[in-house]
Amino acid sequence: MEFFRFIKRVFFESKQDIETCCEMSETKMIVGLGNPGNKYDRTRHNAGFESVDLFADRFGIAVDRKKFGGLYGQGQIGDTKVIVLKPQEYMNVSGQVLATVVGFFRLSIENIIVVTDDVSLDPGVIRVRKQGSAGGHNGLKDIISRLGTYEFCRLRIGVGSPEFQDRASFVLSRPNAEDREAIDSGIKRSVEALDCWMIAGVEMAMNKFN
Repeated sequence: MEFFRFIKRVFFESKQDIETCCEMSETKMIVGLGNPGNKYDRTRHNAGFESVDLFADRFGIAVDRKKFGGLYGQGQIGDTKVIVLKPQEYMNVSGQVLATVVGFFRLSIENIIVVTDDVSLDPGVIRVRKQGSAGGHNGLKDIISRLGTYEFCRLRIGVGSPEFQDRASFVLSRPNAEDREAIDSGIKRSVEALDCWMIAGVEMAMNKFN
């Protein structure tokens, strides 16, 4: 028991953090995928970061705690506690950060949603799914590998597909003005979908936003 208390105090800086940790069963987590660093800001691959940033801003959640290999913040929407997480490892190794947080907070897989870019969707189109394969997305592939399951929710934001570039170069590029406007619109809509998922569940979010 004393060891468990010590571990919690290593990770948490205040009594409030420890108490929040202990009330884990009703907590949901929103995970935005992207690459850290200014050089990747506003690139297509960072649509997940942009979505959760906007969500956190809207609900007054400061995503500024540096732990578990990521940035995270905690808040409450209605009666539901929420963790917003941005892994700060590169996209292709996001899974270990997510798995660490899931294990520490003892989160249920059905209470997690991952927000990511998708080259198979037109810019700005969003899709909510209850589960699914990685669909060629290396961030999702790593998460599936680390969690040992593909049965977690995901929200995909369309960023368009390359005509002449290879996929890697395309997703790491910044979109042109037309695509940027569409992606920004999709990101705003994704926040509404996340709010719906938080309050009403994945089925309602799918019905309303797909």
